[in-house]
Order: sequence, then C-alpha cells, then structure tokens
Amino acid sequence: MFSAKRQRPTRSDAKSAGTRAVLIAFVCAAIFVAVRQSASPSIALASGAGRPSTQANHAASPEFVNAADQVLQQMSQILSLPIKQPLKKSLRSKQEVRDYLVREDKEDKDDAERYADEKTLEAFGLIPKGFPLDSFMLDVLTDQVAGLYDPKAKEFYIADWIPVDEQKTVMSHELTHALEDQSFRIDDWIKAARPNDDAELARDSVSEGSAMAAMVDYQMLDQHIGVRELPDVTVLIRAGAIAEMDKDPNLAKAPLYIRDELLFPYLAGTGFTQEFLKAHSGWKDIHLVFENPPVSTQQVMHPDLYLNGTKPVPVTLPNWKGLAPDGWKLLEENTMGEFGLGEILKQFKKDNREDPLSTSWKGDRYAVFEDAKSKTTPLVFRLALDSPEDAARFFGQYSEVLELKHTGRTALLRRPNYFEFKSEDSGGVFLRCVATTCLAVEGTNRETFDKIDKALGWDLAPVAPAVAPSQTLTQQTRGAEARDPESKS
Repeated sequence: MFSAKRQRPTRSDAKSAGTRAVLIAFVCAAIFVAVRQSASPSIALASGAGRPSTQANHAASPEFVNAADQVLQQMSQILSLPIKQPLKKSLRSKQEVRDYLVREDKEDKDDAERYADEKTLEAFGLIPKGFPLDSFMLDVLTDQVAGLYDPKAKEFYIADWIPVDEQKTVMSHELTHALEDQSFRIDDWIKAARPNDDAELARDSVSEGSAMAAMVDYQMLDQHIGVRELPDVTVLIRAGAIAEMDKDPNLAKAPLYIRDELLFPYLAGTGFTQEFLKAHSGWKDIHLVFENPPVSTQQVMHPDLYLNGTKPVPVTLPNWKGLAPDGWKLLEENTMGEFGLGEILKQFKKDNREDPLSTSWKGDRYAVFEDAKSKTTPLVFRLALDSPEDAARFFGQYSEVLELKHTGRTALLRRPNYFEFKSEDSGGVFLRCVATTCLAVEGTNRETFDKIDKALGWDLAPVAPAVAPSQTLTQQTRGAEARDPESKS
C-alpha cells in the first residue's frame, strides 16, 4: 500500500520496503536552499522537475556513467565507506518509475496487510474514511521521485526529467544508500526492526537522514565544511520543504498526517544524523549507528535520548483469545511511538497551541479489530507516560481528541481520570488513566471494557449512579408515616 506508513502502524512512509530513494523532489529543493543560506551563495536552488519523458529503456550516456563514477568516489571518501562492488546506473522515465513502485509495493505487502494498514489509519482518525490512499500515494510518488537505489538489483537510477545540472546532487543521495547497503545490507537492516513499526520508521529515518546529511556535505565540498560545523540544518530544510509541498496540487490537499509522514524520515533523520556526527568523530563512526540503531522515533526526534541510552518501556496488551467479543477480527497490533502520538494530538487539537505532551511518551501498544457484523473498527490503545502528572495531562487532552473524533455523544460519564460516552458512529468510547498508564478503548461496550481493565490487573472503573425507580403511592405514604407517627391517629 502506498500509505504514508512505511509499512507500520499505519504509517505510510510512502515507499515500499525495498526502495532507497530520494522520494520527494521538494526535499531536495529545500536542501539546496538550506545549504545556500548556510554557507554558499554560489549554490543554485533546484529549479524543480524538468519535462518528464515518455520513453522507456534509457541507455545511460558515457557522460552520465562518468559523472556517477566520480560522485561515487567522492561519496566513498566523505562517508569513509569502501566501494565493494560496481553498480548499475541508468535513467528512468516517469512510467518506468511508476511501474517499479507498483511492483515493489506488491512484493512488500499482500492485500490483507494493505487493508489492515488503511483501516488502522482510519481508526486513529489520521485519514478520512474512504480516502483513496493507494492511488493517491502512487500519484504523489510518481511525481516526486528524483532517484532510486534498488538493493535487490544493486542498481541506482535517476528520473530522466531531473535537470542535468541537478543530477549529481541526486546521485550523492542515492550513492550514499548504495555505499551503506554494501557495508550494512541496509534493506535487511531496516526490516530487522519488524514487527515494531515505530522502530522500523526510526531505522528508515537513519537511512534517509544520513543520505540527506551526506548530500549537504557533498554540496559543501568546496566550502571545506559539513553538517558537523553547521547549526541545525533541519530548520531551513523544513521551511523550504513545506513551501515546495504547498506548490504540489496533490500534496497541498493531502491529509496533515500524510504530509508529516512523508517528511519525517528526511527531516528528523537529518537532525538525528547531524547530532550523531557532532557527538562522534564524523562519518568514520557512522558504522556505530548501524551496529546500535535507534529503537524508536522518540530517539530519532531527541538524539540525546539515543546518545544516553534512554529506551521506551515495554507496554503489553492482554491475550485476546476469549477476551475480544465473538466476531472481532484482529487486523493489527503494533506500536504508535512518539511521532504517531504527536500526529494524533495535532490532528484533533481544538486550537493552535503547541503542547509538547507527546514528549512524555514512554511506550505504547495498540490493537485494531474489525467487527464482522458492523464492519466498524474497534480500537484499543494503551500508553505509558513519564509521570502521573503527565498521565493526567494526557487524560485531559485525549478526552478532547475523543470528543472531536466521535459524533452524536450521549450518556457521558466523567470522573477523575475516567471518561466514557456512547457514540452514534462507533458505540461505546472509554478513557481511563491509572498512575502513569492510560487506556483508550473505542467501538465497544462497557462489558468488554471492564474485561480489558480486569485483564490489565486494574480495579473496576467508576460506574454511573443507579437511577432510583419511581415510588408507588403506597410506598410514599408509608414513608411519610414513618417520618411522622402521629399522622396515623
């Protein structure tokens, strides 16, 4: 599925697992801006995509091959990584790029996995129901791919509509992927994080971020400085990338989550790589991050946590056999991560406040089901936060998320750290926090919620007060006599 999920909790990293690519031309354009503003007024801004070719089977010209060989040697020196074997090199038309993306995606996931990905994104409210995710992402990627490295074929190629004067920059990115693949078997290294989607996104961010940082260093060779000597380059890259996104007719109307998900491996990954290189002796130590990769998007977003060894805590969900109602089919169980949590909170916030609540994330686990009868997607989401105070803040903010997400709310019950209501679109919705852990369950009834609570070892959640039935006239009379015995006489 061309979901913005890289094949994770329903995130779609916008590319299939087998492809190392400069997927988004606007990121390349943004990096030219960043480099130019940082140090080199002579570096030209990317002019955008040239005229796409409709021809296929491009034979690489001698000039193209020689340029690629030259850039490969330069990147080997920059990265301190050896050239272990020759590479195939070619140009590809837009149709060839599209065909490749479709083929790789089919090899990476089957129809059931694609369906689960899409339903999970819908369940969290990150894409609208019925959003044409596959076709949308295919169109976006076909237009935005600037170059690709195929680790299976050991081949890199550049989109033939990229202007000639920008091809070397794209080469520097793709050949970084190639050199890292020769030393670290990059595709296997990324997939080794499965089935933890958050950890897989973290590794993918290392791959894309290191290639972006290396591209900056390549652009600045004549300046004799690199990302280690520069301030935070992601500040400039982000502004340029968003501006370029807004120019694209597809991305301008894309759901917020898809836009952020597309950018994350490039921006957060570049920032992570920059801090890693500054904390070590430059590129000659890059092997250390492949030997000890970040285990969460939190470590990528906050490199200091990676550098000091702070890792997420394990969060588990109960065994669903005998616990989930009959007719519930488990579609996916996985980890959302700090990045994903931040996207959920951003999607449903009531105002423009910048609340770093997602930084208090310590771990999570979610499960998405499909009800065979109603075709609804019940969702169970359990999180660990840094402190009881953070859990209380999360409770308040996630209550808002649930209220904005579900329509037609009735039977509301609010108690300290407990909230429930019935929704016309999905049934019962429940949120409870105990100490530093919070649990949200959507699309079920109170009986099932209580079973999940019990399976987690929690006491019974608050219940609504019983409504006293209307008294009969005889009961009312007897009650009055009991209060005033003289009334009998």
